[in-house]
Amino acid sequence: MNKLEELLEWGGTKRDITFLIVSVVALVLSIAKVPMPFDPAWIAIILCGIPIILEAIIGLVTKFDIKADVLVSIALVASVIIGEIFAAGEVAFIMQLGGLLEELTVAKARAGIEKLVHLTPRTARVIVSGTENEIPAEKVIVGDLIRVLPGETVPVDGVIVSGRTSINQAVMTGESLPVDKTVGDKVSSGTVNQFGSFDMKATRVGEDSSIQRMIRLVQSADAGKAKIVGLADRWATCVVVIALTASVLCYLFTHEIIRSVTILVVFCPCALVLATPTAIMAAIGNVTKHGFLVREGDALERLATVSKITFDKTGTLTYGQPKVVKVQSVDSGISENDLYALTASAELRSEHPLGKAIVGSFKQSVGNGPDEPEFFEMIPGKGVTAEVKGHAIAAGNKDMIAAADLHDADEYINDGCTITYVSIDGKYAGFIALAITGVLNPVVGALVHNAGSVFVIINSALLLKWKLKSKNRR
Repeated sequence: MNKLEELLEWGGTKRDITFLIVSVVALVLSIAKVPMPFDPAWIAIILCGIPIILEAIIGLVTKFDIKADVLVSIALVASVIIGEIFAAGEVAFIMQLGGLLEELTVAKARAGIEKLVHLTPRTARVIVSGTENEIPAEKVIVGDLIRVLPGETVPVDGVIVSGRTSINQAVMTGESLPVDKTVGDKVSSGTVNQFGSFDMKATRVGEDSSIQRMIRLVQSADAGKAKIVGLADRWATCVVVIALTASVLCYLFTHEIIRSVTILVVFCPCALVLATPTAIMAAIGNVTKHGFLVREGDALERLATVSKITFDKTGTLTYGQPKVVKVQSVDSGISENDLYALTASAELRSEHPLGKAIVGSFKQSVGNGPDEPEFFEMIPGKGVTAEVKGHAIAAGNKDMIAAADLHDADEYINDGCTITYVSIDGKYAGFIALAITGVLNPVVGALVHNAGSVFVIINSALLLKWKLKSKNRR
C-alpha cells in the first residue's frame, strides 16, 4: 500500500494538469464520435478514474475510510459495466478536476510561507582575526563576530558590539518605522539594516534564530480543506448507504440497470467537490493581491464567524510610510516654509528613513526638490548636520539640539508622531512632526463605522498581514 501511495503521488500537480488536459481532449473526441479503435472516453477513465479508485481502495483497506471516493468508484465501475463509457469518463474528469483545484488552493495558502523562507539570509560576514570571511549562514555559531553592511539582512540573532544603524523590523514586529540601534541593542535575523555597517555578536543561530522560529510557527498549521469541502467525506458513509439502497430499490422496481446506475452517478458529489474549491481558490487569490496571508484553506470560511477584530500596529492598516504632518517654527525670524525648505535640503543626502520622508513630503507639497547642501555630515543615532545657503543646519533627535527646553512638540509626541528637531546657526528653530498616514480599506472602514468598535482577527489558525489603503488618517 505504501508503494501504491507513492505511485499515486508521482508527478504531483504537473501530472494532474497533464492528465486533465489529455482527458478533456479525449472526451471532446468521444462527443464528436471521431473514428477510433476504441471510445476515447476510456483515456479519461484510465487517467482520471483509476487514481480515484485506487485512493478509495487504499482508504478502505488501511483505515476503513468510507469517503466520497468510494461512491465515485462504485459509479465509475457500474457505468463501465453497463457500457456508459462517456458518463464514466465525464465523472472521473470532474472529480479529478475538483481534486486539482483543492491542491491549488493549498498551494496558494502556502505561498506566503515561501515568502518567509526567502527572507532567510544565505550568507554571513564572520570576522576572524580582523578578517572578513563570508560563510553560509547556517554555519554561524554562537559567539561569532558578524559584520552587517547597509542594505543587508541580519543573518542571525545577536547583540550589536560596535556601530550605529537603523533596522527595519517590520517582518518580525510589524513596526512601520525603522528602529535606531546602537551598542548593546539586540537585533533579529530576517530584519534589514537600513544604513551604516555594524558588528554584532551572534546569540541565536540556525533553527533557533527568530526568523526560523517564525517560519516553523506558520508551517505548524497545515493549509487544510475548507470545512464545506470535507462535508461529503464526513457524511460519505451515509451517502454511500443511501445511494446503494436507492439504486438497488430502483432496479427491483423497474428492472432497468441504466436507471439504477444513473442514481449512483447523480449521487456523486461533483458540484460540491468542484464548486467549493474553485470559490475558495479564487478568494485566496484575490486577498493575496491585497497583502493577506491565509494560512489554512478553511480560514476564509471561519472568517465569516468573526465578530471582533483588533489592530495593534500603527502601520497595519496604512501604507506604513512616514509623512510630514506638521512644520512648527519657534523662531519669529524664520517662517515655517523656510524651516521646511532648509531642513529638506539638509536631509537631501540622508540615508535615514525619516530624512527621506521629509525630502519626499517636501517634493510632494512644493512640487520640486530642495536645494543641494554645500556641506553634509550624517551622525548615526542622532541626525545630520549640513550647510545650506550659508546657514549651519542640524536636524535630528534631542541629542542633536543644544536647547534646554524642547517641550514644544509634546502634543504631537503624545499623538504618536516622530519628531525631527531643527537648529539653525546653533539656535533651536523648530521641529517637523512625522506620522504614518494612509486610508482604511473601505470594507474595514465600514465595519469600524457601523460596529462602533475596533475589530481584529485573533485566530491561531489564521494569519492575515493587512496592508490596506484608504483616504482617511489612521
